[in-house]
Amino acid sequence: MSETRKFLLTEKDLPNAWFNVKPHLLEQPSPPLHPGTLQPVGPDDLAPLFPMALIMQEVTTDPYVDIPGGVLDILRMWRPTPLVRASNLEKALDTPAKIFFKYEGVSPVGSHKPNTAVPQAYYNKQEGRPRVTTETGAGQWGCSLAMAAAQFGLECDVWMVKVSYGQKPGRRTLMRSFGASVQASPSTSTNAGRAVLAAHPDSPGSLGIAISEAVEAAAVDPNASYCLGSVLDHVLLHQTIVGQEVVKQLEMAGVVPDIMLGCVGGGSNFGGFAFPFIPEKIKRPELRLVACEPAACPTITRGKYAYDFGDLAGLTPLLKTHTLGSQFVPPPVHAGGLRYHGMAPLVSACAEQGLIEAASFQQNECFEAAILFTKTEGILPAPESSHAIRGAVVEALKCKESGESKTIVFNLSGHGYFDTSSYDAYLAGELVDYEYPEEAIDEAMRDLPQV
Repeated sequence: MSETRKFLLTEKDLPNAWFNVKPHLLEQPSPPLHPGTLQPVGPDDLAPLFPMALIMQEVTTDPYVDIPGGVLDILRMWRPTPLVRASNLEKALDTPAKIFFKYEGVSPVGSHKPNTAVPQAYYNKQEGRPRVTTETGAGQWGCSLAMAAAQFGLECDVWMVKVSYGQKPGRRTLMRSFGASVQASPSTSTNAGRAVLAAHPDSPGSLGIAISEAVEAAAVDPNASYCLGSVLDHVLLHQTIVGQEVVKQLEMAGVVPDIMLGCVGGGSNFGGFAFPFIPEKIKRPELRLVACEPAACPTITRGKYAYDFGDLAGLTPLLKTHTLGSQFVPPPVHAGGLRYHGMAPLVSACAEQGLIEAASFQQNECFEAAILFTKTEGILPAPESSHAIRGAVVEALKCKESGESKTIVFNLSGHGYFDTSSYDAYLAGELVDYEYPEEAIDEAMRDLPQV
């Protein structure tokens, strides 16, 4: 008799509250600081950029935060998402390990990002702000906010990192199909973009630059809000709907996880996947929660834990984070959503407190794992998600060597059907591995704010 492969929840199993990791931390993360005064920011400081409901979620220490009915109604379009036993991958690796993946690619735009785009658009609509601005790396977040804005009748303006704007035309087409405007960043439409182009006319862009442009556009328009797809506490809070579903699905499967992995750039999919397991990690220290990042942008593994800006121009509050420096412009690796200089403060705090660990991988080994996954499990993964797959393959092969049968669970945060040019480059042998040089990191550290 064959084993069950898919573990499916019904709509009644959809979580009705977001899980807040803060009450479970050994100590609370350091607060965001005002860039001018270096004092902790308050609600009034953030009000020009965010609706008050999101500001309150940013600071709450309540163990759970209720999800509004208007948000749940839209999330039900695709949630709950499946947990799948990757039995064909297990066979291909000849490993005694059990491998499961949570598949977030079933959302309307093919990634986990709508889990926070929908509530952010909802709260902006509730507060009467008709326009939202944002940045996007690979385009998954831009597509998600464009979709959510369309659901609530909001205008949406997106600054897309220039190298991804060229690499991923399908995603910018999807954003425009939802009614959003999309510009390559750095652009000529903002002071921040013009300043970068004056100094570096051929700049490939970065998330730090694109954030500066989107924040500037929102700050000068009283009818606009800035929306962020990762990093901030309220974003990770919204994503915990993923991990809460996994808790139930692993119970259905009758297994206890040993190793849980997610790719990490700003931290949203990893945090949403892993945070609901932090209480289990505290009770069972042998449980490993592994953040998988690119060697070309090794934020946790090689960055410094310090206060830094979230953007290039220094318009954002200072966040205590693992950072490569806000002036960091990453190499043009194809995992565009992971090309960010900083890490979510909550993920950084968990790393500092020993609750999570990190590993870094080169893009060629990640694409190799992605192709194996495609051949065995039938899904083309997003380049970002391939880092989690690579991490899972490494752990499964360790089990093969040791003979141990561990349970490995990873978050497949999105599909790669808009990323075929990246796979073309890999299959043609044209991908270059980048190891971020130590001297470049040292140089970036010299520009850190003096706090």
